[in-house]
Amino acid sequence: MPHFKKPPTAAQINMKAGNFLIRHQSRLLLPTLQSCCCRATHSDTKPKDPFTLAQKDLTSLYDDIKKELFVSKVELKSLCDYYFDGKGKAIRPMIVVLMARALNIHSNRAGDLLPGQRAIAMISEMIHTASLVHDDVIDGSDKRRGKRTINEVWGERKAILAGDFILSAASMALARIGNITVVKVLSQVIEDLVRGEFMQLGSKENENERFKHYLEKTFKKTASLIANSCKAVSILVNSDPEVHEIAYQYGKNVGIAFQLVDDVLDFTSGASQLGKPTAADLKLGLATGPVLFACQQFPELHAMIMRRFASKGDVDRAWQYVLQSNGVQQTNYLAQHYCKEAIRQISRLRPSPERDALIRLTEMVLTRDK
Repeated sequence: MPHFKKPPTAAQINMKAGNFLIRHQSRLLLPTLQSCCCRATHSDTKPKDPFTLAQKDLTSLYDDIKKELFVSKVELKSLCDYYFDGKGKAIRPMIVVLMARALNIHSNRAGDLLPGQRAIAMISEMIHTASLVHDDVIDGSDKRRGKRTINEVWGERKAILAGDFILSAASMALARIGNITVVKVLSQVIEDLVRGEFMQLGSKENENERFKHYLEKTFKKTASLIANSCKAVSILVNSDPEVHEIAYQYGKNVGIAFQLVDDVLDFTSGASQLGKPTAADLKLGLATGPVLFACQQFPELHAMIMRRFASKGDVDRAWQYVLQSNGVQQTNYLAQHYCKEAIRQISRLRPSPERDALIRLTEMVLTRDK
């Protein structure tokens, strides 16, 4: 049995996490502590639930996606429609819809979505879903959203082709928007997804480089889609680069926070809540935030990380080290800083119910349990 150190106090956790943030600042990825401590400028009235506010625009989203994926071959249609059953959280299109409406009001227009903005919400969900289909093949996953994966039902070859087809349909819908800048911005997402997946296959020897590698991979695999989709809807309604940057920064910071919380839930939630097995990342050989923070207290994790938890007993021992450390608390602490920066950015827009709903969404990201 490994010998575990005495757990640190709450004060030590906050001090250590704060020091870590200061040491590992990155202009690309980390919000500054000064900017995180700003006071949100939204109204005191309780904002509407983001899901309720976006519901009208999301009601027919999945039906419209299925129309984009229309094919005569029955089996291919079944594969492509499998995840578009309306039972997903639709977090990405919801953020895009709320951002579009908030930006339209900020730009002295009616809040209603432009056709191109609605198309971007749909495209963001299609790109995301295509990436899930391919991820499940790479990871050998047999469960997704509480049901069997496409690769488990139809096999890996057909799953890869289905992911490719969904991506091609998204590309066609993107081309129809007819804005070259929007095409360029959303094409960046696809490049980032591939680069992020390659980054996930590797690791870094140096502890400082390892955390930077993890955050950059998190941005590319998760946050880039949200950031660039938000930027794309802003381009269609406003010519001011500063407004584009506000939309982008909100999406980036919320996206990174979302993934950090996801990485925490891998250690703290049961499989019944997540719809996938817990410790899934460790079993895949991945060292996420909680593990990287835990490595500061338990250097024994370093060797396990480098061999990707491949030796017998590594997964169980790493799990115990993380739970005995303050890795989960520090990862949550970091997610809070990203959410505060997202609030700081979106608060620069003109007040609107949608803007305030995006602020409330950051709280929901931090408190979700699945």
